[in-house]
Amino acid sequence: MKLCKLSSKSDIKALFQALHVTKEGSAILEQKAHLNFIYIKDLKTPAANILKQDALSIGADLAVPKDTITCKIPLVDAILIANDKQLKELARKEKAQPFGLKAIAEKLSEFIFTCNDDFTVMGIINTNEDSFFQGSRFSGEHALKHIESMIEEGANIIDLGGVSSRPGSLGVSEAEELARIKPIIDLIFQHKLFEKAQFSLDSYSPLCLEYALTHGFSIVNDITALANNEVARVAAKYDATVVLMHMQGDPQSMQKEPVYENVILEVDAFFEERIAKAKEFGISKIVLDVGIGFGKGLEHNLQLLKHHEHFLHFGCPLLVGASRKSMIDKIIPTPISERLAGSLALHLKAYEHGATILRVHDVKAHVQALSVLRALNQTI
Repeated sequence: MKLCKLSSKSDIKALFQALHVTKEGSAILEQKAHLNFIYIKDLKTPAANILKQDALSIGADLAVPKDTITCKIPLVDAILIANDKQLKELARKEKAQPFGLKAIAEKLSEFIFTCNDDFTVMGIINTNEDSFFQGSRFSGEHALKHIESMIEEGANIIDLGGVSSRPGSLGVSEAEELARIKPIIDLIFQHKLFEKAQFSLDSYSPLCLEYALTHGFSIVNDITALANNEVARVAAKYDATVVLMHMQGDPQSMQKEPVYENVILEVDAFFEERIAKAKEFGISKIVLDVGIGFGKGLEHNLQLLKHHEHFLHFGCPLLVGASRKSMIDKIIPTPISERLAGSLALHLKAYEHGATILRVHDVKAHVQALSVLRALNQTI
């Protein structure tokens, strides 16, 4: 007899198929193979004691502060440790319990999901002269050639921007922004490149977005997450996919000592509000972007990437854009021109934690790295 320890990242379904486990057996076992760690904030102490006992009764557990059992304090934070099967059972059990556990039950069922192995690479191209990475700036025929090159390298989406959103950047008028992007949009439309890839406009200008959406574009990448109702109306009018990004503050002030009590929960609350707004306007195709570097310190960015899987509970695709950003320089001093390796590390981790759309400057390198990682993950 021999034993072999397998990676926790193994393709469980493929392993069971290789063992010729029945479909019914595999469905049961898959629920037991995925372990969840769920942080619960401000749980009433009586509820914590009930949840602890119910978790233990089915083989799960709840980590709580030592004085929870005495109920000396009204609220505690806790960490629930359970597999998918146990989460389902707890969700059923807690529906009949008091102290707010019914609401907990409804939330628990949202966290039962499987990360998607597919990925989409979104290539970046800018028409403005002040974007933070010089290698993304193009104009005229050079822009057209670069777009065609990114599509050939494997980009499924091309994201065009005409106004920098780097920290400290200043906005421009809608007329100026349109003057910058219109020549490239016209070239894309003239050469029918929208038949080869999807096109996204990185903008919160209703004027610019309407022009793009009538010329082959289908995605609104809005760093303000529909703060402007007119943007929401334009997106709904053309049935566009909308990327809702979280940003604390604005580009002029966002990196001046950003503060969060809990960055995961605060970004989550923001998404809940903006998703509701999008749906009110009739927008159904929604992508979420936690906004790496947009009003976040290094630790905030690292937490969002490490626990990125949390945001899958909304049922929307997740986008991450950490390409060549300054957080890499804060970890190890590196000029922008040499941050490809750091970008790959951040994006591969984001992909492992549920991001399926990666917004990048270096398409070819990312397609190769993600393809290799996907092959590793799919190997039994």
